[in-house]
Amino acid sequence: MKNIKVLGTGCANCKTTLKLIEEAAAAKGIAVQLEKVEDLKDIMSYGVMSTPGVVIDGKVVHAGGIPSCEKIDGWLAQ
Repeated sequence: MKNIKVLGTGCANCKTTLKLIEEAAAAKGIAVQLEKVEDLKDIMSYGVMSTPGVVIDGKVVHAGGIPSCEKIDGWLAQ
């Protein structure tokens, strides 16, 4: 199971990113543990200055803007 965190203070892009990851994982039948991180100190501890950020298994894989569906599929395939 992948541990995925979406970093963001609650903006529309952050919510969309969370939803896209959720939908992609469900469509592929991949078990993920999704967590929304909204605390600014926690977000900055990852070195992310532009949200939404995505952290998978402790590694930052994306920062700033909504990731493409292809990018999300690639993360889930790894």
